[in-house]
Amino acid sequence: MQRRRHVLDLDDFSRDEITALLDSADAMRELLSRSIKKAPSLRGKVVLTLFLEPSTRTRVSFEQAGKMLSADVINISGSGSSAEKGESLLNTALTLQAMHADLIVIRSPHSGAPYFLARNLQRMGVVNAGDGRHAHPTQALLDLMTMRHHIGELEGKRVVIVGDVLHSRVARSDVFGLQALGASVVLCGPPTLIPLDLLHGSEGESLPDVNIEHDLDRAIEDADAVIALRIQQERQGAGMLPSMREYTRRWQVTEGRYRRAKPGALLMHPGPMNEGVEIASSLAHGPGSQIEEQVTNGVAVRMALLYQLLTGGQEEAAE
Repeated sequence: MQRRRHVLDLDDFSRDEITALLDSADAMRELLSRSIKKAPSLRGKVVLTLFLEPSTRTRVSFEQAGKMLSADVINISGSGSSAEKGESLLNTALTLQAMHADLIVIRSPHSGAPYFLARNLQRMGVVNAGDGRHAHPTQALLDLMTMRHHIGELEGKRVVIVGDVLHSRVARSDVFGLQALGASVVLCGPPTLIPLDLLHGSEGESLPDVNIEHDLDRAIEDADAVIALRIQQERQGAGMLPSMREYTRRWQVTEGRYRRAKPGALLMHPGPMNEGVEIASSLAHGPGSQIEEQVTNGVAVRMALLYQLLTGGQEEAAE
């Protein structure tokens, strides 16, 4: 991998760089199975997590990843922080940088916030843990890791992403990662929840190779993996859905639709899941579901990412 200070999205990652990072994550996952889940690789490094909107999986995953590699991890939430009292995001980050932290992991409801910090921080690296509806690169990496474990190399594989693509930072980062590894991506959902600029892909657009299919029965045919996205009730209030019942009828991954995919196709969800809405309850914990494994892989991916950013991959992880 090339030496990076920041990870903001996967749009500037090459196939080789993603593959190298996933290989490193495979090695980190082995550490998770040990009786003593600790390595001294990042001893003396300080990682800050600044979460300006609620999160459980991502925040805890980054904290666990840092601590397992012996970094000092300091968690800062939006509630009660100086930012809540009116201090600007930049001033908050500059104050934290002055405390000689090495890396900040930020989740923000505002698209572009991690990019803003990356441009203005001279000594501290930035990792995007989700910004608005824009990007969520580490979720995409753990999705790629999960798929690679079960269906091998992703070149030529068919992956369907169904749900609220318009508001999903996960979908955007997944698309960049999947395209870099040579997968064919199909986006499916109500027309009101598919970004209009993706309807007619052409050279020069950011996602020119994405296929759009509004009928899930057709989209899921021969799929190697299906990623269902979370649907929020407020989309109905905003007029983007006729009703949750109608969404469930047309775009829920049911047993009948799942059988249209390839035998053994993966069923995934970034969480939190509305069980019985995006995925039928009978499938959510069935043999094809990899939702729990995604959580485990999230820790391994974030361990690999922190290790790469804070050492440049030049040191060997301790046995």
